[in-house]
Amino acid sequence: MTALTLSTAAAPGLRADAIVIGVAKGAQGPVVAPGAEAVDKAYDGKLAGVLETLGASGAEGELTKLPAPAGFKAPLVVAVGLGPAPDAEDEDAGYDAEALRRAAGLAARTLTGSRKAAFALPVDGPGAIGAIGEGVLLGAYSFDAYKGNAQEAANTKAKNGKAPLAEAALLGGKPRDVAHKGAVVRALAVAEELNRARDLINMPPNDLTPAIFAGIAQAAAKEHGIKVQVLDDKALAKGGYGGILGVGGGSAATPRLVKLSYKHPKADKHLAFVGKGITYDSGGISLKPAGHNETMKCDMSGAAAVFAAVVAAARLGLEVNVTGWLALAENMPSGSAVRPGDVLRMYSGKTVEVLNTDAEGRLVLADALWAASQETPDAIVDVATLTGAMMLALGSRTFGVMANDDAFRSAVHEAAEEVGEPAWPMPLPEHLRKGMESQVADLANMGERMGGGLVAGLFLREFVGDGITWAHLDIAGPAFNEGGPFGYTPKGGTGSAVRTLVRLAELTAAGDLG
Repeated sequence: MTALTLSTAAAPGLRADAIVIGVAKGAQGPVVAPGAEAVDKAYDGKLAGVLETLGASGAEGELTKLPAPAGFKAPLVVAVGLGPAPDAEDEDAGYDAEALRRAAGLAARTLTGSRKAAFALPVDGPGAIGAIGEGVLLGAYSFDAYKGNAQEAANTKAKNGKAPLAEAALLGGKPRDVAHKGAVVRALAVAEELNRARDLINMPPNDLTPAIFAGIAQAAAKEHGIKVQVLDDKALAKGGYGGILGVGGGSAATPRLVKLSYKHPKADKHLAFVGKGITYDSGGISLKPAGHNETMKCDMSGAAAVFAAVVAAARLGLEVNVTGWLALAENMPSGSAVRPGDVLRMYSGKTVEVLNTDAEGRLVLADALWAASQETPDAIVDVATLTGAMMLALGSRTFGVMANDDAFRSAVHEAAEEVGEPAWPMPLPEHLRKGMESQVADLANMGERMGGGLVAGLFLREFVGDGITWAHLDIAGPAFNEGGPFGYTPKGGTGSAVRTLVRLAELTAAGDLG
C-alpha cells in the first residue's frame, strides 16, 4: 500500500520523482489550480499557457507531463485535469472532493513504478486532504497475486518499474494538525479495506469458496477485535436457512453465513449491513448463456463491501454498533441443485417457489435479512450485484437505491453522492408485487420481466422485520469494471458501496442519520 505523508515543504526543494499539480478548465483556457503557485512561478507565471500549448484544457480525466523547471529536485511535473474552475466571485466555491479524488487517482495510477510523488493539489482543509489521500491509495491499486512466482513478480516489478507508487507526500497538509492527521488516518482505513474488497472480488472462484471467504473474515475479525460467528451447512440446516442451503446445494463447496459484530462501548445505535456473497454464479439449472459466465466471480461483491465496511468501522473506532452479515454460497448445476419448480422454506418460515435458479441472490439475502431483523437494528442496508435490469436502467457506473422509507432512501443516496459513489433513488411500485404470487407457495422468486430490479427489491422487502428501516443497494453495474481504468477506478473489482456504508456508519455515530 502506498504510504501517505503530510508535508509543508515547498515543491522546488522536495526530492521526488514527480510533482503533481491541478489544472482546471476556465472560460478562457486552462487555469493553474491553487497549490501549484511555486511551480507556476518557476515558469514565470506562464504555466497555463505552456499547458495549453501542449493541448491541455483542464478537463477531468486529462493528464499532461512536462519537464520540471530548472532548480527543481523533481524531474517531472504531472498536470491533472480537475474539470471546471470554481466561480472566482464566489468566496465559498472550491474544488469538489470527488474531482480531487479522481485527479489524484489518475496521477497515482500513471506514476506506477515511482518511489515518491509530491501532490500539490488544492487543499482548503482536512476534507481535501482526505479526498486526495483516498484517491492516491485507490488509484495506486493493482492485483498481481496470480502473475508468476511472488518473489519473481516482485523482482520483475522492480526491474520494469511496475510497482505501485511507493509514497505520496500531500503538500499543504500540516503534519501536526489533528484534523489533517485524522483525514489521513481515515483515508488509510477506508482505502485499505476497500482495496481488500477489490482483492476478494478479483480472486478466482477456485480460491474463494464460501468456506475460504469465511476464514478470511475470521482472520480479519480477530485482528481488529470484531466478534465473528460462522454457520456452516450443518448449522444452516439445523437453523432452517432454506434460501442459502437451496442456492448452495448444487456445489461441492458448501455455503456459509458469516456474522461480524463490531460494538462500541458508548454506542446507542445499531446498523446492520447484509451482503450477497455468491462466490461464483453459473445460474444453476437455469444456466447462464455463453458470454455471461466469465465475470461471475464478482457476484460476491456485496458481501465483500459489507466485510470491508465493518472492518473499516472498527479501525476508525466509530461510536456505533455495526453488524455485517455475509450470505455466502456457490450457485452450480448438479444432481443436488435446486430446480425450477422447487419450493424452499426460508429462515423466516415463508415458502418460495423457485421459478429461475439464476435469481439466487435474493434467496440468500432473504435468509440473511431475516436473521439481521431478529436483532431489531435501527436500520438494515443490504448490498448486492442483484439484477441485470439495474444495469439496463442505470448503466455501469451507478447503483440503485430502494427502501421502505423515503427519507432513509434519500439519506442513503445523499451519503453515496457525498463520498463520490454515483447512485440513484429507485421506487418500489406496489403493483409489481402481484407478479410474484405463486399457486403453490407464499411467493415466487420471479415476477414481471419489466422492472426486474424493482421486483427484486420488493421480494427482499418481504424478509425485513416489521417496523425496521431498510434500504437495498443494487450494485450490479459499478461492482466490476469490464472496461479500461478511469480516475481511481481499476479494471476488475471496484469495491463499490464500501465508502457509502462507512459514511452511513459515521453519520449514525454522529446522530445525523435518521
